[in-house]
Amino acid sequence: MEFIQNNIITIAIAVISGVMLVWPSFRRGGKIINPTEATWLINREDALVVDVREAHEYAVGHLPDARNIPLKDLQARASELESHKDKPLILVCASGVRSGQGCAQLQKLGFTRLNNLDGGIHAWEKAGLPIKRGGKKK
Repeated sequence: MEFIQNNIITIAIAVISGVMLVWPSFRRGGKIINPTEATWLINREDALVVDVREAHEYAVGHLPDARNIPLKDLQARASELESHKDKPLILVCASGVRSGQGCAQLQKLGFTRLNNLDGGIHAWEKAGLPIKRGGKKK
């Protein structure tokens, strides 16, 4: 007990840091998947890939056949995905943060099979998987 009293500030900082590290994972929606799982869903279950980055980021490089719907437009354009409401969707961004937010938005709209690519396009590239450059698929 004396240790805690003498080190209360250090303990408080450690607890706050831990909470801050874990907090983003609570805000994400959907199942977090890796590039291998994403490939499996694309090939075996015909999953639709939705890239939630801005158009200029999408043009630099994206997953083949990915549809670009920026996060800021996702709710307004969710009707474009209505036919996939009960089918697997894989949301992708640069690192997995924006796509997690997109999963949470779509989850509130009744989409049931949401997947968030952990590590985003960077993890996809690091795994040596194909990237398509240029163009915009809506």
